[in-house]
Amino acid sequence: MATYDTLADLDRLDGTIAVVGSMNADYTVTTERLPGPGETVNGGPLRILPGGKSGNQAAAAARLGVEARLFGAVGSDANADLLLGKLNEAGVNTSQVMHAPGPSGTTVITVDAHGENTIVYSPGSNARVDTEYVHAARTAIEASGTLGLCLESPIDAVTAAARICHDFAGRVLLNNSPFIPVIPRALAEACDVLLVNEHEMAAMLDLDEPQDDDWSTYDWARVIAGLHALGFDQAIVTLGADGSVVLDARSDTPVIVIDPVHVDVVDTTGCGDAYMGTVLAGLASGFALDRSARLASYVSAYAATGRGAQASYGTAEQIRAFFA
Repeated sequence: MATYDTLADLDRLDGTIAVVGSMNADYTVTTERLPGPGETVNGGPLRILPGGKSGNQAAAAARLGVEARLFGAVGSDANADLLLGKLNEAGVNTSQVMHAPGPSGTTVITVDAHGENTIVYSPGSNARVDTEYVHAARTAIEASGTLGLCLESPIDAVTAAARICHDFAGRVLLNNSPFIPVIPRALAEACDVLLVNEHEMAAMLDLDEPQDDDWSTYDWARVIAGLHALGFDQAIVTLGADGSVVLDARSDTPVIVIDPVHVDVVDTTGCGDAYMGTVLAGLASGFALDRSARLASYVSAYAATGRGAQASYGTAEQIRAFFA
């Protein structure tokens, strides 16, 4: 599909999504290079920016024009106001977000001169998102039809949310991040699509990565078989600067390669969440998985040209103008 046609899909997004999970205040500092173990390096000014994988995903989708409903918890600190304020600015429906005593979720992020990053996560109020909260939000989750999940919330709550949407004939997209090598069977069975990067996929399936980092000749049929055994028939494997691969065990075209979109990278923080938010928006708007992934490549590439997570996300108009 041509670039023009893919970007035209930005005007066809009109669905409703739900995202259950995390919101974090990102404490971000830039350095010339990432420190090694036990090493101290000089950094730039500390910035506090809105983040959290689920908040990011909802914000990315909302900026593209879909209705994004976020379910989660913030704390009783000043970061709660920052997080909810920025999410509301992005157009996210935060009416179901719970307020819990104590600190909100936080991350400590270091970004080097090449845009690569390291992230340390402290859950804070995100740990309060339990099964009781999820079941209380059942009706609103069911009404959304398309659900996005990550693993920054307790696994029991994530599984409960997946089961609610799946049993109501909705579509569930799971991002295995923060990464766990074994996804519980109950969660896998309640999900429809898995989103992982190449390293996570290889670790989940105990497969070797190509020594030359050339994924073009990789045995994707073996990956499909391995993921099917784990309970996933559809998946997207992102390959960083090499694009992504859409896998579908039930399709006549089980492997679809999505070409990368090249930009001058400033900061990759939150780019994976922009990708997932766009896939959610596409699926909710009736797009096929590969079509959603193709659009997500442009949206996440745009995010890499700015600093921070939500702060770097663009509207449909901004993204179209950038790639024109």
